[in-house]
Amino acid sequence: MDLTVISENRSFGGIQTVYRHSSNTCGCEMTFAVYLPPKAKDGPVPVLWYLSGLTCTHENAMTKAGLQEHAAKYGLAVVFPDTSPRGTEVADDEAYDLGQGAGFYVNATRDPWRQNFRMYDYVVSELRSIVIDNLPVQDRHGITGHSMGGHGAITIAIRNAALFDSLSAFAPIAHPTQSDWGRKQLSTYLGDDESSWAEHDSTLLLEEYGWKGDLLVDQGASDQFLDLLKPEALAGMMAKRRQPGQVRLQQGYDHSYFFVNTFAQDHVAWHAARLC
Repeated sequence: MDLTVISENRSFGGIQTVYRHSSNTCGCEMTFAVYLPPKAKDGPVPVLWYLSGLTCTHENAMTKAGLQEHAAKYGLAVVFPDTSPRGTEVADDEAYDLGQGAGFYVNATRDPWRQNFRMYDYVVSELRSIVIDNLPVQDRHGITGHSMGGHGAITIAIRNAALFDSLSAFAPIAHPTQSDWGRKQLSTYLGDDESSWAEHDSTLLLEEYGWKGDLLVDQGASDQFLDLLKPEALAGMMAKRRQPGQVRLQQGYDHSYFFVNTFAQDHVAWHAARLC
């Protein structure tokens, strides 16, 4: 795999790099970022995957979430994928919550999306292989994300429990089959047969399969999108299934990166305790 280095910056003794590559899965050029902690100079380190939300690229969390300081302390690499395929030949939509920037971590089955919008396979298979084959990392992986990315983290981890050893999320879209942040995208990308949507719904997947470990979810109590995120559905299912973990409602916090940045250390430490 030929990786083109777009940028490289020193950060907390480690290196923050942005790469571009040609993706067979998405049929276009893709960009992603990786932070390698100082410990990576001495040998392979575990990996934390961070999936971003609607309208984001690889850059938003890389520059705003404040993960590098904590990853350096705990000795974790952090991978920041993009949220969708991009390019002039890639399908798009005028709405902010569809098309480029809104891949929803699914494999689209409807035209015009199915040619490029295969973010589920991209994260689970193609990018994972690229990271393992080209970077000084162990085959030990945790996954987290924010909003649409929190939805992606939980659904991908539960469906691929053998590939991930730790799981958390910031304000995930927790029950998309029952939310306007979900029904719109799932019907557009996958079609009107709602039975195919269940494998992309964190609450429904948790009900059917559970998660092999414990789960950490942080949610801002003043989040302006609470009605769309539906954290009560996920928390209720965790209680019903007696799933180990925590859903923490953080008073006064909204949906922004100020919220993510505030609790970033908790999540990095959570993953480090389970990966290292």
